[in-house]
Amino acid sequence: MEAAMGLMRRMPPKHVETALSALLSLMPDHSSDLLSQVDQPLQVLCDVDCGKEFILCEYNRDADSYRSPWSNKYHPSLEDGPYPSPELRKLEIEANEVFAIYRDQYYEGGISSVYMWEDENDGFVSCFLIKKDGSKSGQGRRGYLQEGAWDAIHVIEVGPEEEGMAHYCLTSTVMLSLTTNNELSGTFNLSGSIRRQMNMDLSVADGHLCNMGKMIEEMEGKLRNSLDQVYFGKTKEMVCTLRPPSELLQMKLPES
Repeated sequence: MEAAMGLMRRMPPKHVETALSALLSLMPDHSSDLLSQVDQPLQVLCDVDCGKEFILCEYNRDADSYRSPWSNKYHPSLEDGPYPSPELRKLEIEANEVFAIYRDQYYEGGISSVYMWEDENDGFVSCFLIKKDGSKSGQGRRGYLQEGAWDAIHVIEVGPEEEGMAHYCLTSTVMLSLTTNNELSGTFNLSGSIRRQMNMDLSVADGHLCNMGKMIEEMEGKLRNSLDQVYFGKTKEMVCTLRPPSELLQMKLPES
């Protein structure tokens, strides 16, 4: 199991689904552990009742059906699927509305979904998802890449309130893949994933949604900086070392 998880951590996001399927056939006894611990690229389904798209994941799935955050119905229809409590469902509706505004301002398009469910420790868990297709045929307003995808998964465990405070544990995963293909650079592919965790004790005076939003905003900023330094920064360093830009080749040291 440890070797399998090490392999999946090094797998490009677009190959995760194929590799996971192969591991499940080799390790059927560990299927539940693999499915719960391995993050896969997000898929999208349309809610026919309201005409809106929503994101599929393990957190809104029961059997082969997925619950829509918009209509609160399973697609395909499921009679005995789990649902959040009325109070938590109200918070889930508000979170989807607020997160859609956040997504539009930060990502200029894309699809977002928020799911919530009760926890065993008298708290609850929230899952905030964003999928942005940056390819030329994508739904975003800036589709310049031949192929491109940004999948963000934020899972927040919220503990029970004690003296006006609550403990928040945020686990965030971002999967990035992009491909360019033009005459100047040729074909270039870059993909990878990054996961980080944050724990905070915050006052609930402003509400859980406000606290969770601040944590996600802070975490996404850190993840974007890490991706820029690790993937883009190191890739640029290696490319410029192997193939120095033409302006550097023309530079000469001053004569002594």
